[in-house]
Amino acid sequence: MSKLYVLSGPSGAGLGEIVTALFARRPALCAVTPVTARKMKAGEVDGVGFYFYDLEGWNALKESGDLLEATEFAGNDYGTSRKLVNAALAQGRDVLLNLPVERAAQLKANMPEAVCLYVEPSAAVLKARYEAISRSRFELSVRLEQAEKERALSAFCDKRICSDDADKAVEEILGDMENG
Repeated sequence: MSKLYVLSGPSGAGLGEIVTALFARRPALCAVTPVTARKMKAGEVDGVGFYFYDLEGWNALKESGDLLEATEFAGNDYGTSRKLVNAALAQGRDVLLNLPVERAAQLKANMPEAVCLYVEPSAAVLKARYEAISRSRFELSVRLEQAEKERALSAFCDKRICSDDADKAVEEILGDMENG
């Protein structure tokens, strides 16, 4: 039976590298194109990168319960369509999404059978990563505080994965997918 997997974690967790490796190692894994109510930019194509809706269409998605999760960013709406996820699952494909913890929590509330994995490095590794990119002690403290808030919000997740070593994290996630 196919499943929806949602990865979430703080900035600096290495999610980009882990997601790329998961898709490379498990070609049958499927991504679902997000939906948005923002206007298309020059060169964008509907269904590539995003499915675009006008405000009336977006509101219809919301009212129908189709949005598993949604957020507003910079005055634009973004989300994940239940219909698109269910279509991929109906084809027998596992779906992998990478979402911020707040959006992952919404999705889990609307689709409890989703497997949510919180991916984070150890506190020492995360601090070292933040120290390497922060321009000031203040910025470092803001990053650490945000990571702690996200960690506290992640209580809904089914499992925590340590990402100190990205290859080990990928192996652990693949093992979870195989054991279902």
